Amino acid sequence: MPSASISTPAAPGATETPGIGAWRSFLVAHARITRRLDDELQAAHGLSLAEYDALLQIATAPGRRVRMNVLAERVILSRSGITRLVDRLEAQGCVERIACETDARGQEARLTSVGLDRLRMAARTHLDGVRRYFLDRLGEADLAALEVALGRVGEPPSGDARHVHEGCRPAEA
Repeated sequence: MPSASISTPAAPGATETPGIGAWRSFLVAHARITRRLDDELQAAHGLSLAEYDALLQIATAPGRRVRMNVLAERVILSRSGITRLVDRLEAQGCVERIACETDARGQEARLTSVGLDRLRMAARTHLDGVRRYFLDRLGEADLAALEVALGRVGEPPSGDARHVHEGCRPAEA
């Protein structure tokens, strides 16, 4: 008896939709590159890509401190996700949570010297990977076009311009 081929039909019209190939290519490229970058950071520094990103976001914030909700938006995590990530970084001595002096409801994550040292050590590994897996594979025109196109895609939809206070205002002396 011949074996029957079982296949899953594509969604009606999905393969004919203009641009769907670009979408799929974007998803595959993103998944492969981030997996490689994460693997390299884990192997060399015991740091996940998300942890590296969080340390970088805090390091580049004024005073090397940032409100937890702002950090969650920047590293694209939920509030509970950023809490767990900051818990891990705090346990490693990389960040400390501090209360917002001018807003009792707010908490900030502040980079420690240990965190800054780990970030600096991991930066070369990360940037070398970005160069190998992304920058070296594209020409200047491709990179410029991607920057413009993905910049438009990454913008919040109109009407979704949420303003989030960067950090707590210092208490009056």
